[in-house]
Amino acid sequence: MSGRLGEILIKESLITSGQLQQALDYQKQHGGRLGSCLMKMGFITDDEITAVLSRQYGVPSINLKYYEVDANVIKLIPQETAVRYQVVPLSRVGSTLTIAMTDPTNVFAMDDIKFMTGFNVEPVVASESAISEAIQKFYGDTQSVEELTKVMKDLTGDESEDLELAAEEQEMDLAALEKAAEEAPIIKLVNLILTDAVKRGASDIHVEPYEKELRVRFRVDGVLQSVMNPPLKLKDAITSRVKIMAKLDISEKRLPQDGRIMIKYRRDGKRKELDFRVSTVPTLFGEKIVMRLLDKENLRLDMTKLGFEPESLAKFERAILRPYGMVLVTGPTGSVKTNTLYSSVARLNTPETNIMTAEDPVEFQLAGINQVQMKEQIGLNFAAALRAFLRQDPNIILVGEVRDFETAEIAVKAALTGHLVLSTLHTNDAPSTISRLMNMGIEPFLVATSVNLICAQRLVRRVCTNCKEPLQVPEQALLDAGFSPEEAKSVTICHGRGCGTCNKGGYKGRVGLYEVMEINDELRELILVGASALELKKKALDQGMVTLRRSGLLKVAAGLTTLEEVLRESVL
Repeated sequence: MSGRLGEILIKESLITSGQLQQALDYQKQHGGRLGSCLMKMGFITDDEITAVLSRQYGVPSINLKYYEVDANVIKLIPQETAVRYQVVPLSRVGSTLTIAMTDPTNVFAMDDIKFMTGFNVEPVVASESAISEAIQKFYGDTQSVEELTKVMKDLTGDESEDLELAAEEQEMDLAALEKAAEEAPIIKLVNLILTDAVKRGASDIHVEPYEKELRVRFRVDGVLQSVMNPPLKLKDAITSRVKIMAKLDISEKRLPQDGRIMIKYRRDGKRKELDFRVSTVPTLFGEKIVMRLLDKENLRLDMTKLGFEPESLAKFERAILRPYGMVLVTGPTGSVKTNTLYSSVARLNTPETNIMTAEDPVEFQLAGINQVQMKEQIGLNFAAALRAFLRQDPNIILVGEVRDFETAEIAVKAALTGHLVLSTLHTNDAPSTISRLMNMGIEPFLVATSVNLICAQRLVRRVCTNCKEPLQVPEQALLDAGFSPEEAKSVTICHGRGCGTCNKGGYKGRVGLYEVMEINDELRELILVGASALELKKKALDQGMVTLRRSGLLKVAAGLTTLEEVLRESVL
């Protein structure tokens, strides 16, 4: 290992041949490992050695200074074995034991540990000095683990859900994990955060480091809520735990990273599968982590239950049942555009149709549909996927997002050559989508002939049905919001008083607002002559289009949401 390490460091231009020779001479006189000798002589740092080894062997690296290990995990590998192979057990998830080692190519060590413990072994790399210190720390004295357990006791309580990390490409062992009391405190805390998010119905988890505090927030029904402030000294340990679960590079703290955690979760005696999409971004005081919860049970594939007005739903279904053309769904991030598209392809999914999707990322796996995950780093983007799809004899193509001219051009051509194309865009309303396509460089005659329908959507919070009650609102406020004088006199406005069911917020769940613009011959003529979004909107309104604001007002009148929510998400 010493010879290889020296060659690697020279190749990476981190040390010179002369410095290597000096270190080898020092090693002959004083003993010890080469990495430690190089560090003692000031030629290289611990982090540099770890980063080099991680790149060389293609396995994640770890900074053991910030890592606490459960005493029960330590017991899995005897001290003599740890010293002989220079390894430290870190965590056990299901049937997999993660170990830190200086030489991840040492198959003899991994085979020995696998035979000894009965678990599959997954290595992460750490420097020689860090491994030595960790062996002394964890095998010499377990006091630090006990102190951390005391610190975390108030945060975690006595109960936790069974949580099992699932492999992305293979089925994990379904054996139950050890009880929470037997788990490492950091693992227990992260499990608590994930399971609590599921219980509260959160869509996102934010872990945010600041100068003097660490904050955890959940986004519930579209609104962020603070849920806990773990001790600041646990910042790096929590970040490392989440990154290990998401198979991210622990040593890389300067660049954003994206990953995925797939877990199997036991609740009320039932086993559920959940996906968390993980994103890390370096901030001033550490890495901020956002985890998007993708729960299949929250995916509504029945179009009649999404919240469309009857006339809007009829137009939408008419457009997606056409054999060719383009249907676009627009709205900001988090307005469940993907859910609408998935509902559309679920409606069209029959044994006679070939449906292909290009997504970034693939949020939910749908049976009978060919889904392709984008990988920008190897050149597999939306445009490349679309070109390949056209050689795959498709009937229906779903493109995750039209981001640029190239993707838009291929999608339009596909829509004009006998394919139904479904996609999303980021625009404020349905009419402005036409202008957006033209700004991308698509000719007006291509837009006019290819686009069948545009659906703009938003999400608003739903009034809690448990504490819903009437609310007196001045008639002028109703008129200003867009109600007609007749409606303003008769409409009953509701709000949530606040109860245990909605956590005193007055809202529970969300409902969609939809603006559906069907492109008919009259609108096509306006597009061909370069009409503005305002002119297109006026013509669509004359033809009966329900705007986002009107969709919201209808839901207010039905007692589904509040006036404040509609005013926040739509304009007149």
